[in-house]
Amino acid sequence: MADPLRPHSFAPPVPAGPAAAGVAPDASAAASAAFAIKNFSLWYGNHQALHDVTIDIPARQVTAIIGPSGCGKSTFLRALNRMHELTPGVRIAGDLRLYGDNLYAADVDPTLVRRRVGMVFQKSNPFPTMSIAENVLCGLRLNGVTDQQLLRARLEDSLRMAALWDEVKDHLFRPGTSLSGGQQQRLCIARAIAVRPEVLLLDEPCSALDPIATAKVEELIHELKSKYTIVIVTHNMQQAARVSDRTAFFYMGKLVEYAETRTIFMNPSNPQTEAYVSGRFG
Repeated sequence: MADPLRPHSFAPPVPAGPAAAGVAPDASAAASAAFAIKNFSLWYGNHQALHDVTIDIPARQVTAIIGPSGCGKSTFLRALNRMHELTPGVRIAGDLRLYGDNLYAADVDPTLVRRRVGMVFQKSNPFPTMSIAENVLCGLRLNGVTDQQLLRARLEDSLRMAALWDEVKDHLFRPGTSLSGGQQQRLCIARAIAVRPEVLLLDEPCSALDPIATAKVEELIHELKSKYTIVIVTHNMQQAARVSDRTAFFYMGKLVEYAETRTIFMNPSNPQTEAYVSGRFG
């Protein structure tokens, strides 16, 4: 079934292949960049929050963004889908591309950017007046999808991908807020992936969850990376080490070091990175 939300003004996502069927992506797919970012800077008024960030984020892998509070992690994450659009005084410089498309080009609609780049926030935020089902489907409905067969299929598929279907299938019309904290966060993930983005951004998705709920979300991240490029901001060093393929360390708005996660934690090349991951500051 064709995806009614796929914007024609953008390049298609990475073609479906073994990874889409749940098999690990091949080396060429893993090596391809989803985001290509060069000399990207961002200011809030006179305050420069990001300084000349250059980074390629690979497709269908998990990239963790780490660093102390106030270092620019969340600012960088939100820049990836233009979430700063309505903040007064924000300006940017540099180049930020998704599969070759300049996301900040003057003729690009930010709404289309956010269809391609979904986001889950630190605090789970199911819409309180909506049922579990309507929370998942609201993005599709807002974009004009009325095909009931498609909506039913997308509801079940999204909840299954979020590892939530078996827990909620018998009470889909209860409020989304009736779920536990961990279930609510997975519901928000289901809502984000229902519109079939190419990228999933996760901003401290487990910070308010207990260890059991955190383990379920981390397991879900491992499963979703066969279909989605995932970028996660986390303060939790152990979590970054567990879930990510590559890790970027930010400090004072600058990208200090970026490498495979094992390298960052076992053999970093920058003394600042070593001091941070070893707990000597942060």
